[in-house]
This record gives sequence, C-alpha cells and structure tokens, in this order.
Amino acid sequence: MIQKKVCMVGVYGTGKTSLVRQFVHAKFSEKYLSTVGVKIDRKPVRAADQDVNLLLWDLEGRDEVQDINTSYLRGAAGIFYVVDGTRRETITQVFDLRTAVENAVGEVPAVLALNKVDLADAWIVTESDREALHRIPWHMFDTSARTGDGVEAAFLWLAATMQAAR
Repeated sequence: MIQKKVCMVGVYGTGKTSLVRQFVHAKFSEKYLSTVGVKIDRKPVRAADQDVNLLLWDLEGRDEVQDINTSYLRGAAGIFYVVDGTRRETITQVFDLRTAVENAVGEVPAVLALNKVDLADAWIVTESDREALHRIPWHMFDTSARTGDGVEAAFLWLAATMQAAR
C-alpha cells in the first residue's frame, strides 16, 4: 500500500484537528484542544483505483505565519489548508501560509477548506474573498467538521490528485 503524507495547515482555531477527527473517526467534539507540535493520524482510502494510506500531519496553528515549523512539512505529498469562514484574519493569513509552505516544500497538490459552513449565519466570506482564493492553484471545499459536510470529498479529492501527480 502506498503512503502519502498530508500536512494540515492553518492558523490557530480554524478546525484542522476537528476536520481530521471527522474524516478518520466520524466524530466531532465541542471541546477545543489546541494541538501542540504535531499530531499524526492515518486513514486508508481508495484513490485512483489504488489503496493509499494517508498520513495526516495535523500541525499546530500559530497566529504568526513566520512561526510555522517547516521541518514538519518535509516529505509532504499534499497540503490541506484550513480557514475559518467566521474569522476574516484566517482568510487573509492563508496567503502568507501558502508562501511559507511553498518555500519549504515547493508546489504540491493542495486543498483549501473554507471551514465552519454550519455557522453560515456568522460567515464573513465575501464573493471577492472567494474570487481571490480561486486565483490560487488549490481546490476549494466548503466544509463543516461538525456536520461532516464536504470533509470526505476534500480529503478524497486530495488523495486522488496526489496519486495522479506521482
């Protein structure tokens, strides 16, 4: 079975850990637990007619992009960026995060999750935000770690794209 390393990247509190938990265990918890360092989970999936073991590296979120620990990014076959649709700063910070990640690992397949779609009434994502985000070569998904909306589709799209890129 092929293994592919996926790094979950985003500033603090965007829902990276909750998305992984929803994808791997089909669970959501209201308790907020901040990731310290990195937490690694794995999930076998079928992508591009092949069994793939996804190694999900959930990197701790930081408020400052320059604090990202790029050593955790080494060997990543894909990047899963996460922004919180209820916090504008996470949308603007993802552009700087992308630059830091690409400086560390180059261009690899990437997904952008606009997370917390279940809180649509509190969303501040505008059409111009979406247009700016669409200019980047990543595939965007509206996701909810709470309800599971878009979560599996985003991970499976990334797995298939990593397989096609190898």
